[in-house]
Amino acid sequence: MQLSLELFVETPETSIDFYRRVLGFDSQGSSSAEYTMLKNGDAVIAINSRSVLSTDHPLRIDTGQRAGLGAEIVLKVADVEGAYLAAKESGWPVSDLALQPWGLRDFRLVDPDGYYVRVTSRHTS
Repeated sequence: MQLSLELFVETPETSIDFYRRVLGFDSQGSSSAEYTMLKNGDAVIAINSRSVLSTDHPLRIDTGQRAGLGAEIVLKVADVEGAYLAAKESGWPVSDLALQPWGLRDFRLVDPDGYYVRVTSRHTS
């Protein structure tokens, strides 16, 4: 089984830039203002314009509301230190890199639409 996420966003260009520049994703196939597939390793995130959702769609939110409440996007990487440095160098606000009590090292950030993202890897001594 594999998991792909589809995120519905206010401004696709801003989200595409975030996932490419801050988290190292690459565009796959053709891109459009309404749908762009991004990939980094086995992780696939599709960026969709919120405007394509019907007014009664359960994922529809009003402008200014925070998307993704109640969900955490977890990206497992081989080199969390490298991912952290790249994210920091992008200028995007990120938490400190931390060793968690459950044995993982991670950092956290919030994307332009309010989706909460944790980037993590197993800690090796």
